[in-house]
Amino acid sequence: MAANINILLIDDDKDICEYVQTVLEATGYAVSTLSDPTQTLDVMRQREYHLLIVDLMMPHLDGISLIEKIRKVDSDIAIIVFTGYPSIETAVSALKLNVSDYIKKPFDLNEFREKIAEVLKKKGLLFNQEEALHKAIGQTIRELRKEQSLTLKQLSRRTSLSVSLLSQIERAESSASVSSLYKIAIALGVKLHSLFGRF
Repeated sequence: MAANINILLIDDDKDICEYVQTVLEATGYAVSTLSDPTQTLDVMRQREYHLLIVDLMMPHLDGISLIEKIRKVDSDIAIIVFTGYPSIETAVSALKLNVSDYIKKPFDLNEFREKIAEVLKKKGLLFNQEEALHKAIGQTIRELRKEQSLTLKQLSRRTSLSVSLLSQIERAESSASVSSLYKIAIALGVKLHSLFGRF
């Protein structure tokens, strides 16, 4: 789910900015573009961004120098380097600055989207529907269990499911079968559909 993900693209080529913005907004991201890299830190202070896409070859301020400045104020933000002139030297410099990925221009659209999704998932910012559903189920079960002051061991006894499986379901590390969810719902005295939260 791409909603509420803010991306800032910094590239002096306005046509590329417009194209990438159109493509990513169609995917559901909120995208801002900037063609003057010297304004980046000011723009970042005005809004919270989850991902920066930085072109390496720009006038006034090259991409590596810009990333160095960004890292001084935000060591964690996801950054993807975007370049039409890849070289081992720039790749090594970028990796030393903890960039998340490196995309060569011209780029394949599907690969570009996939790389962005991968980077956001690694940062814990993007979930697919199935992952979000597992998280919602796990959270609901944990809340209901705690409301009733039940331990995992007690819920295990009521459901005949192992403590380990129940713990994995609550932490969204395992997808529960309908049969397991039915047993949990009965044990917690709720209807099965109520375990699905907002889904």
